[in-house]
Amino acid sequence: MTFTGLSAFPLTPLTAEGEVDEPAFVGLIDRLVAAGVDSLSPLGSTGSYAYLHREERARVARTAVAHAGGVPVMVGIGSPRTRDVLAHAEDAQEAGVSAVLLSPVSYQPLTPEDVFGLYEEVTRVLSVPLVVYDNPGTTRFTFTDELYGAVAELPGVVSIKIPGVPVDPAEARERVARLRGLLPGHVTLGVSGDPFGATGLNAGCDVWYSVLGGTLPEAALAIVDAARAGDAAGAVTASERLRPLWDLFTAHGSLRVIAVVAEHLGLVRGPSLPSPLRGLTGKERARVVSVVDALGGGA
Repeated sequence: MTFTGLSAFPLTPLTAEGEVDEPAFVGLIDRLVAAGVDSLSPLGSTGSYAYLHREERARVARTAVAHAGGVPVMVGIGSPRTRDVLAHAEDAQEAGVSAVLLSPVSYQPLTPEDVFGLYEEVTRVLSVPLVVYDNPGTTRFTFTDELYGAVAELPGVVSIKIPGVPVDPAEARERVARLRGLLPGHVTLGVSGDPFGATGLNAGCDVWYSVLGGTLPEAALAIVDAARAGDAAGAVTASERLRPLWDLFTAHGSLRVIAVVAEHLGLVRGPSLPSPLRGLTGKERARVVSVVDALGGGA
């Protein structure tokens, strides 16, 4: 399994009673498959995996695979305790996923030795590929480049998801080249942080792990397709068109913003986020709605 192109991270919408809204989730998956995304990534941070119990996560994984139409499915298995990570990995594999996504979730601060040990223990028992999920804004753990290199040598690791690249294109290319020199040739490099998608792809990243792609896949694919065609300027233009949305992501966090987008477009029923997370209200919500409408609804 090789991850390239657009990996779309959909919401896991919840009902007012706090249950997974399975029909709405299926609708999101169907929408992504129809758009032609390269892979589906439920149960990432956009999918609120940390707020779901084991059976909910297993059911989401099974549902995604059942409706993926052959599109590769990768699900998050992160949890503070390794025992639970292994249980989620077992459920994901039984669901028939193509890969798993693992971030170093913690309550107590983790050391590099803790994190390497986590990946070492998990990869030892996996039968599907693993993508390393570096999301310091959520986990409060920051990978060093040397730790990237060490973890990438473990069996089954196929991709590293990095949290953005430098804004300057030359610096971004230099950053990607440095990481390429540390990683085995079979390990792809993926950019995340949606405002950095175009710059990362133009700098040589293989895949964009995208929040936007999970709700507005056509807008994300416009960026990916231009980059894949070697049209760096076109990718930047397609991304800059979304600058008002990127600014909202920066101001409020991508999850809260994309939840409003999905609710406004009627893709999910609001409120769709897990308690205690509060969705945007008042002027903040109105601003998101205004931006989406100005972009043409489906962006």
